[in-house]
Amino acid sequence: MTHDHDLELLPTPAQTEAALTPPAGRNGGDLVVETLHGLGASTVFGLPGQHALGMFDALRRSDLRYVGLRVENNAGFAADAYGRVTGEVAPLLLSTGPGALMSLAALQEAAAASAPVLAIGSQIPVAGLGGGRHGYLHELRDQQASFRDVVKSVHTVRTQSQIPSAIAAAWESALTAPHGPVWVEIPQDVLLAETTLPVVTAMDATPRDLVPRPELTAVAADLLSRAERPVIIAGGGVVRSDASGKLLALAEKLSAPVVTTFGGKGAFPWEHPLSLQSWMEDRHTTDLLEDADVLLVVGSGLGELSSNYHTFAPRGRVIQIEADAGKLESNHPALGIHADARLALSALVETVTERVDPSAPERVAALLTAVRERLDGQDLAFERQILNSVREALPAASPSFWDMTILAYWAWSAWPGALHSAQGAGGLGYGFPAALGAAAADPSKPVLAVSGDGGAMYSIAELATAKQYDLPVTWLIVDDGGYGILREYMTDAFGEATATELSRPDFVALAESFGVPAVRTSPETLRDDLAKSLAEPGPSVVVLPALLKMFAPTHLG
Repeated sequence: MTHDHDLELLPTPAQTEAALTPPAGRNGGDLVVETLHGLGASTVFGLPGQHALGMFDALRRSDLRYVGLRVENNAGFAADAYGRVTGEVAPLLLSTGPGALMSLAALQEAAAASAPVLAIGSQIPVAGLGGGRHGYLHELRDQQASFRDVVKSVHTVRTQSQIPSAIAAAWESALTAPHGPVWVEIPQDVLLAETTLPVVTAMDATPRDLVPRPELTAVAADLLSRAERPVIIAGGGVVRSDASGKLLALAEKLSAPVVTTFGGKGAFPWEHPLSLQSWMEDRHTTDLLEDADVLLVVGSGLGELSSNYHTFAPRGRVIQIEADAGKLESNHPALGIHADARLALSALVETVTERVDPSAPERVAALLTAVRERLDGQDLAFERQILNSVREALPAASPSFWDMTILAYWAWSAWPGALHSAQGAGGLGYGFPAALGAAAADPSKPVLAVSGDGGAMYSIAELATAKQYDLPVTWLIVDDGGYGILREYMTDAFGEATATELSRPDFVALAESFGVPAVRTSPETLRDDLAKSLAEPGPSVVVLPALLKMFAPTHLG
């Protein structure tokens, strides 16, 4: 008996003819780009190197669009952003040894932020693998080992026939909840050798659903339905799984206030009557969360930033929905539900009992009033003005990407709605190359990048990338003469700062030397100058000389 799925496995006459007469002039690199195309990729990021030239030569024969950056770490940040904004796998092509290792900080951020980056690196020739030291250029004793602690999965290739399957397995891994970066490595000679294998056609690498166990969602639904003061913490997992609609439905059905973590910004409407917004470093928020008799944590491991620096001590019952099994109950005892946020929230929406609590919006309003009064009691009008000017200048549909800088620390708490930052791993240099990746994904609208002068120096070379591809990114550089947040930390801790003051270039003249328009602005003209730059096509730079302060920490109680 022949089943329907058996018939699907049989090649058509046209497929058979094409398989038997593959085009000449192909190499192992062609199998890489053909597989990526067959899996649905349209754009790849990267930087060529000697061992990887087979892949890059194959791009010439491919429909894939290539966006090349100047530093591998920045190429990784661009791929990370592409994955975040599209939800699709972002291929990243790298060379062996130094080129590969330069990407590690970006892949760490992708892992922390659950961004689906597919890094494909070359290797030394097959004859040099296996633990010896053969003296090949770029050789490492064990290249995989450098990536194994960072990425979700490692996939190795030793023959051309393994290339499609390895890349498809990595693709599926990157898109399986929780999303994340993966690593594939292919030896130089495998990439360069001529191939007679058929052209790779469409491939299926559909990720498996991470479905919650029904007995656990039944218990969670019962706890939430009977709760007197339920509260929800929404993390980045809600955003990554496109579960904002389900979260809103559940919160309204339960009359449960919602606070979003810094990574979860945009998961819940900022001005909703149940929105506690994102003041995770405010003791008023921490107190309200601790007072909840049932706390639902969705898509967050309640790490350092999401727990007010581990001072958060819940007194009620905690329910934690998390796709990363390693984060379940890693910081607090809970009813742990290992599941994709969207699927788990969908189950809860269907099974909780509706509860009406008119006092919930009142508690939310009281908390936000307390936060405002605390800020009003500090000398922070200047910082709030700067952030408001940036917000008013940015079109509503435009994404923003923030480096680890004081203005970004403000934005984590005070920016209304979604933003993207490097707060997962916390490395410098994310904002501008990430914005380039987002602009490559959708060049129809401007993208904002925000950096300090210290972080900006990590990414200056990518002004050439922005110009070469004419990407609509406006880069706001807040120039305070050094590593501003570290200056504050050291001054608070030791009375004075060391190694934080920096000599820096004339950023306006430097940008213009790349052919990128630039302007030096002031706090009074920031909104207009930024809006004008964002409205112009192509890349631009806005430099704001300003010394910003952080709001006083409240995690000390």
